[in-house]
Amino acid sequence: MPDLKNRVVFVTGAASGIGRATALAFAREGDMVVVADVQTEAGEETVRRIEATKGSGLFVHCDISKSPEVAAAIDSCVSSYGRLDCAINNAGVLGTMALTSDCTEENWDRITNVNLKGTWLCMKHELSQMLKQGEGVIVNIASNAGMRGVPELPAYSASKGGVVVLTRTAALEYAGSGIRINAINPGLVETEMVQKQIRDNPEAVEVFVAEEPIGRMGRPDEIAAAAVWLCSDSASFVTGHLMNVDGGLLA
Repeated sequence: MPDLKNRVVFVTGAASGIGRATALAFAREGDMVVVADVQTEAGEETVRRIEATKGSGLFVHCDISKSPEVAAAIDSCVSSYGRLDCAINNAGVLGTMALTSDCTEENWDRITNVNLKGTWLCMKHELSQMLKQGEGVIVNIASNAGMRGVPELPAYSASKGGVVVLTRTAALEYAGSGIRINAINPGLVETEMVQKQIRDNPEAVEVFVAEEPIGRMGRPDEIAAAAVWLCSDSASFVTGHLMNVDGGLLA
């Protein structure tokens, strides 16, 4: 199935959760992984875990909402490994849960700057390198929330909905350039971000879990496995696809 050995993979938000699980999954397949995150200590821990399995990893500090930092991270990737084969744009923030009328402008700006603008900035610089190579694969981690309305998450849902449409748009633009672009829409996944929401809003999270037809939250490694497949040659005819890894919620 996966056939990614010795490819160079760039993963944002790889200091924890889905990003860390994804970085480790690619490393297990024999790939060189660039771990990008704003959390230096945790990001370096991800690299240590990669190296503990005899893999090759590199940490780069990167705030994806800032173009110069994204450009520098891609430059580090290319200068260290010579190319960029696959990019997993996973970094994101949930923000504060509130009704649309109660969502603050500060909360809105922070969420959209990271989740939507940040994903676009990553794609912008990743695509520039991939166009030079004549090939590449991008997987954006969107969300189930970007495919439907979710009460008390107006900014988050809007930002992830934007990632969905951005993915489709770019997939059409670069399909003839040897670059495939897809998105994964996770359901509720047991990550640090979700654990915080459980502490802050236990009733809301109980409602979300109850909606999952499969009867549980997802695991980060289950999202990682989907990302690995989308980057493999087994998915060579797949582009512009929105893969729902959500326990059947959107069904």
